Amino acid sequence: MIFEIARIMIYPERTPAFEAAVAQAEPHFRNHPDCKGFALQKVIEEAGVYHLVVGWTSVEAHMVDFRRTKEFQEWRALASSFFSEAPSVTHTETVIGEIYIK
Repeated sequence: MIFEIARIMIYPERTPAFEAAVAQAEPHFRNHPDCKGFALQKVIEEAGVYHLVVGWTSVEAHMVDFRRTKEFQEWRALASSFFSEAPSVTHTETVIGEIYIK
């Protein structure tokens, strides 16, 4: 599994509305067969900065397959008006350990 990590910068005064929009958009990700996890994380040290972390089966599943769907378009329609600049996206894979909560 790979992780898409999107650094999203929004207008800080719009935080509650942005979080509500992402909650509304979550099913658009989770309904895709190659989506294996989804989380929105708020950066504590920087107002208005979030990390969207999505688990995918492959980079292609995210960058090609998902981006061709109407669900991707719906996600962008829900969230893009909050962006203060274009998101920065990277893909990672775990090489040691795992993330879990006790």
